[in-house]
Amino acid sequence: MRFAIIGLGRFGMRLARQLYEAGQDVIAVDESLTLIDQIRDHVTLAIAMDATDEAALVANKIDQVDVAIVSIGEDFEAATLATTTLKQLGVARVISRAVTPTIEMIMKRIGADDVVNPEDESADRWATRLVTPHFINQMVIGEKFSAVEIVTPNDWAGKTLIDLNMRQKYHVNIVAIRAKLTPEEKAEQEDNADGWKTYLPDPTSPLRVGQRLIVIGTDENLAKLPVDPADKS
Repeated sequence: MRFAIIGLGRFGMRLARQLYEAGQDVIAVDESLTLIDQIRDHVTLAIAMDATDEAALVANKIDQVDVAIVSIGEDFEAATLATTTLKQLGVARVISRAVTPTIEMIMKRIGADDVVNPEDESADRWATRLVTPHFINQMVIGEKFSAVEIVTPNDWAGKTLIDLNMRQKYHVNIVAIRAKLTPEEKAEQEDNADGWKTYLPDPTSPLRVGQRLIVIGTDENLAKLPVDPADKS
């Protein structure tokens, strides 16, 4: 995927590095030549420019990225203008930085697809979240360690946990399995609103298409789990 990080403050700088280290195509943008020089060797392309200039955005192909993250810090006017301009140019997903609930509300109303709180930990988590959109849910357990919910990959269907040898091959653990309730089970469990049941895995039972797996491991190893093409964003 191609990402544009607009604004290289603490959050933007860290996020750009994290995404690039995860093997993504990253364009870093800031008006400060000093900040551009600092990030130049840690991203695909670093550009010193005004991110509110529509012509400059198009000239540098920022309008062609898959995701743009507007992490402009102090200049609220520039952040809002950059956000609206990127959406008008057709960028599929624009994520904007917000430090207060009011700014978050404004960013969403002007078109931001999502809003992020600028913390170092948030930058790490967003890097993982952006490059692993196939995670249905992710719960942070500790530093760079999470539990995630994924759809069972087609290649795993029909295989047992013993066959997959998860700990040796992927360095993660499947701790639970979720499956849709049958009509009979739904009738018996009226209080189960989401229509799914969760149970402990039997290492000798084959996995099935349509199941969801709860997997625990480091963020780095979780990001390497196989994904079916239909599950990618």
